[in-house]
Amino acid sequence: MNSEQTHVIYNAECPVCSFEIDHYAAYSKDRELALSFHDLNQSDLAQWGLTEDQAARRLYVVRDGQMLDGIPAFLVLWQQMPRYHWLARVIGLPGVRQIAVLTYDYILAPVIYRWHKRRRAKAGRPVQG
Repeated sequence: MNSEQTHVIYNAECPVCSFEIDHYAAYSKDRELALSFHDLNQSDLAQWGLTEDQAARRLYVVRDGQMLDGIPAFLVLWQQMPRYHWLARVIGLPGVRQIAVLTYDYILAPVIYRWHKRRRAKAGRPVQG
């Protein structure tokens, strides 16, 4: 694992997550950015100190040995991609950041997680804690 690289841990089985992160991965690859993308369903989560359940609940980013999740993780990711610097600056503004964190933590992430759990249960593959 390259410590200078930004590692993104995401749920590729989630249609919302994979749509967004696949776009970032393609953008990153085209520009040879120091970003790597790890599908929680295909990765050894123990290397990140995460369980499947934890990893499925939100986006995680590891940068300079520090693990971030949620909006702080998105900010680090967007800061690494020239096209998205502006988004990191706007979402990082005081007030905007707090609203984004509350929206992600209490609305978006829980809804997407519950959707993920339902899809897994229907497939006979419940999320492992």
